[in-house]
Amino acid sequence: LVVDDSPTMRRMIMASLRELRDVEFDQASSGLEAIERLTLAPVDLVLLDLNMPDVHGLEVLRFVRSHDRFRSLPIVVLTTRGDEESRATALGEGATRYLTKPFQPGSLMPEIRSLLGAG
Repeated sequence: LVVDDSPTMRRMIMASLRELRDVEFDQASSGLEAIERLTLAPVDLVLLDLNMPDVHGLEVLRFVRSHDRFRSLPIVVLTTRGDEESRATALGEGATRYLTKPFQPGSLMPEIRSLLGAG
């Protein structure tokens, strides 16, 4: 599940991961939509932006981690917020990885592969 309020960024993320075989992408353009999608269908990994207009990414992260069925769900925060306080807060709230934008497309693939167990 790719969660970002920017359609361009969602497309860039999915294009960066197009080499993953047998992976289906779902998208959410807001934190509220992300929560909705998570409750409706199984998800193997979430790429989550922090800065969104309705429900902040940290609130999504807190929601996910507060439910047993999502405790082991890998959540990769991908955000423009590169400060140490934001990183520490997200990791402390349960983010699996914390990456910053802009990102190098080639650097995203190894992170996601390892979290999905795809080598």
